[in-house]
Amino acid sequence: MATILVVDDEPDIREVMRFALESSEFRVMEAGHADDARKFLSQESPDLILLDWMLPGRSGLELAQQLKQNPKTKALPIIMVSARGEEEDRVRGLDTGADDYIAKPFSPREMVARVKAVLRRSQPEEQEQEIEIGGLQIDNVSHRVTAEGTSIDVAPTEYRLLHFFMTHADRAFSRSQLLDQVWGDQVYVEERTVDVHVRRLRKALEPTGHDRLLQTVRGVGYRFSDKT
Repeated sequence: MATILVVDDEPDIREVMRFALESSEFRVMEAGHADDARKFLSQESPDLILLDWMLPGRSGLELAQQLKQNPKTKALPIIMVSARGEEEDRVRGLDTGADDYIAKPFSPREMVARVKAVLRRSQPEEQEQEIEIGGLQIDNVSHRVTAEGTSIDVAPTEYRLLHFFMTHADRAFSRSQLLDQVWGDQVYVEERTVDVHVRRLRKALEPTGHDRLLQTVRGVGYRFSDKT
C-alpha cells in the first residue's frame, strides 16, 4: 500500500483528498503547513506528496525546491496543487522539480488518476539492458546513468525520458508522441510538460557535454542522436 502525504492548510480540502485516496486503497498522512511536512519526512518516507502551493509561512513552492535539492528526498515524487491555474504558474511549478500540477478546483477522480500515473512513472519496469550512445551509458538494471565513468544524477521522470530516447535513437518524436510513450496516454498533462523535462534532462547532461545528444528538431519535436 503506497503512502501519500497530503500537505494543505485547508482541512476541508485535506478531507476530500483523504477520502478519495483511501477509497483507492492508499495510506494517507496529513500536514497543515511546510514545517509539519518536514517533521513527517524526517520520520517516514512517503511514496508521493500532494503539495499545496499556497501554505502559511513557507510556501509549497519553497518546500518543493528544498526537497528536490536534498539528495535524500530528490527522487520523491511531488504533485503541486494550486488555485493558480495559469500556464506560467504550471510551468513554474514544474520547474521546481514537481512531477505534475493540479489546478483547484479539481476532480477527486482525476487527482487519484494523476497520483497513480506519477507513481507508475517513478517506478518504471526494469529491463535487463545497458545502452551506450556517444559515451553516455544507461543501465536499466541498476538505474544508473554514466558518462565515461562519471555518474550523472537524473530524476525519475527524466530517467524514463532518457531511456526512451536512447532505445529509439536517431528518430524524431513530437511532443504528443513523447507524452504517449513516456507519460502514458491516460495522464492528464500538457505538451508543454515535455519541454520542461527535456530542459531538466539537458541540464543534467550538460556537465559532461552530452546535452548535445538531445537535439531539437524544428517543426517536429526532439531527437536523441550522436550524429550532427
